[in-house]
Amino acid sequence: MLIKIVTLFLVGMIVLAMFGKLRLPKGRGPKGLLGGGRCAACGRPRIGKGPCPCGKDRT
Repeated sequence: MLIKIVTLFLVGMIVLAMFGKLRLPKGRGPKGLLGGGRCAACGRPRIGKGPCPCGKDRT
C-alpha cells in the first residue's frame, strides 16, 4: 500500500513538472527578458536592463 502511494505521488510530481515546463516562456534565462547577467567589472548580479550600480559596466 505504501509503495502505491509513493508511486502515485512521484507520477503526480512528474506531471506537474511537465506542465510547469510548458508554461514558462523560453526567454527568461540569465540574459533573456529580464536582461540580467553579471557586471563585467565588479561581478555583481544585475537586475533589470539598466547599468550596474558600480557605474563601470554600461552594457
